[in-house]
Amino acid sequence: MLALVVAGESIFFLPFVLARIFRPTLLEVFHLTNLELGMAFSFYGVVAMVAYFFGGPLADRFAPRGLLAVALVTTAAGGLLLLVIPSPFQLQLLFAYWGFTTIALFWSALIRATREWGGESLQGAAFGLLDGGRGLLTAVMGSVLVAIYAGLLPNDVVSATLAQRTAAFQQVILVLVAITAGAAILIWIALPLHRERPTMGTPVFDLDGIKHAVRMPTVWLQAFIVICAYVGYKATGDFSLYAKEVLGLNEVVAARVGLVSLWLRPVAAIGAGFLADRVGAIKMTRVSFALIVIGSSVLATGVIESGVFWIYILSISTASLGIFALRGLYFAIMGEGCIPLAFTGSAVGLVSVIGYTPDVFMGPLMGQLLDGTPGAGGHQQVFAVVAGFALTGLIASWAFAHFSRRITPAPIPT
Repeated sequence: MLALVVAGESIFFLPFVLARIFRPTLLEVFHLTNLELGMAFSFYGVVAMVAYFFGGPLADRFAPRGLLAVALVTTAAGGLLLLVIPSPFQLQLLFAYWGFTTIALFWSALIRATREWGGESLQGAAFGLLDGGRGLLTAVMGSVLVAIYAGLLPNDVVSATLAQRTAAFQQVILVLVAITAGAAILIWIALPLHRERPTMGTPVFDLDGIKHAVRMPTVWLQAFIVICAYVGYKATGDFSLYAKEVLGLNEVVAARVGLVSLWLRPVAAIGAGFLADRVGAIKMTRVSFALIVIGSSVLATGVIESGVFWIYILSISTASLGIFALRGLYFAIMGEGCIPLAFTGSAVGLVSVIGYTPDVFMGPLMGQLLDGTPGAGGHQQVFAVVAGFALTGLIASWAFAHFSRRITPAPIPT
């Protein structure tokens, strides 16, 4: 589980965590607008949609060790391009490449390995530990990276030149490349090669699992729950920029404020996971969506202005608890949805193809809202969108509970 945690978060350091913590710095050093960065995320999302579909059956056929290790090495290699400060178009191509390396060989294999680790009775704990551990790793690394970045700049951060900011940011990128490559070594050492290779005449890419998953209403509802939850997760990338543009904080302090959200992730995911094994994962899912509605609604109202720091912290904390609890829950509900273990990879692939569509539309949407309405107004619009999706997700989770009690799974193909 430790290896899965390290791999599960390290692979997303370069594509996502870097921008989440250092968004103002990334925009400045790479000479990007919010829309251009959003388009890079969209390129990632488009490729990922295809990769999710093909990655599911592969995860049901091959042992995760090789799949995860190759994904980590190729993702780290792509990070080296960031060191040359690519153009906006080159950055978009890099994110498209990452959409393949982080998903096709990685995501479904990671979820299947975690579900196998949790067994029949500890699904909430397994996924809570996975995402909570990932969150703890990100919080620790985020704090270290901010300290490294700040230490490489002059004491008066505002007086740092663009060249100084760029050099410091490149050192941060190098650290993340090394961590991602190191995670591949850990996976290769820690995970067993326990699944047999395909024998002669056995299809490597088998669609039986996908055919079975398509017939299950709970799979489609789970996919919709993931969409609504993931919109909130994508919006966490706006926390540090909100602090800078609305509260008037400098970029280092804004990055540190963004870390508040990251430190809540392990608490929320692990706590929700263990509670889910006691009261039910879908019940905890509803509670989590309610927290997002409350926190994001406050951020959307405009009551937070420069100097009103405590309301901002309370609001992002409330929303973050719900957002990161869902990260540990929305695959833990597979058991309650009567999805067979044998087709976990295929079900995860189908759910992910639909559920992670915010990777395609949320980046450009946030960029358009933030650039189109500069200042507090754009940020308020972003969190109004989050609140709307969270309310929809709350309704979908009620529907999931209804169908899971009444629908018998379709027969498993032989």
